[in-house]
Amino acid sequence: MFHKSYPQWYPARQSIRLDPKGKSLRDEEILQHLPVGTTATLYFKDLGPQIGWTMVFLTEYAGPLFIYFLFYFRMPFVYGLDDKLTSNPHPVVNLACICHSFHYIKRLIETIFVHRFSHGTMPLRSIIKNCLYYWGFAAWLAYYINHPLYTPPSYGQKQINFAVIMFLICEAGNFSIHVALSDLRRDGSKIRKIPYPTKNPFTWLFIFVTCPNYTYEVGAWISFTIMTQCVPVGLFTFLCFIQMTVWAKDKHYTYVREFKDYPSLRMPIIPFLL
Repeated sequence: MFHKSYPQWYPARQSIRLDPKGKSLRDEEILQHLPVGTTATLYFKDLGPQIGWTMVFLTEYAGPLFIYFLFYFRMPFVYGLDDKLTSNPHPVVNLACICHSFHYIKRLIETIFVHRFSHGTMPLRSIIKNCLYYWGFAAWLAYYINHPLYTPPSYGQKQINFAVIMFLICEAGNFSIHVALSDLRRDGSKIRKIPYPTKNPFTWLFIFVTCPNYTYEVGAWISFTIMTQCVPVGLFTFLCFIQMTVWAKDKHYTYVREFKDYPSLRMPIIPFLL
């Protein structure tokens, strides 16, 4: 009804609240069930231009994939070096490109075929900020990993092999958790449910943490850091851990508030610690 009167404010831009500084009312909430009397004052806030979550993730994840290739294939405008310096003799550089590409291709596939979003859109200003973050870090770490003067890890092939194995385990775990979370909303419902371990061993981390997808994600980037032994990758991993810890804590305490029977053994992101 509000949209009919003001077409420029489509539903995704609308935030309706009982208090100017309170939380937005959910779409499924019914006016008669709200904690108000016979009359109520509702406050409207324009959330600004919105973009669907699928487009958000496709934009965020496609960027790093292609930006990394610019440095991997040594485009002349990147390093500006002679032909004799346009190839790197270290196999780990090729392996790093494969792992980085695999990570973001997996994310794109999950966005299209796996993820089910509880909220339909994201503000346009947020996607600009997120793209600067993902794209900028992709360019920074790719610049150093693919640089002709790059040096391989200190402990050689053993360090690389260990890192690759851990990377693949974490990627498989991350994908398994995303599938398990998607199955909770197979019927299209937006109602929050408690996720539990399934027969898939990778989901057994749900016994100990609320957000094992973040645990596996951080583990994958730690593995990539060990594989490349590159400072920018380590910094990106550290910032990822901080951000995912914030998200995990928020989700964890939301579950605790909503469900009295929520498993007490679970921590937000790191078993028994955090």
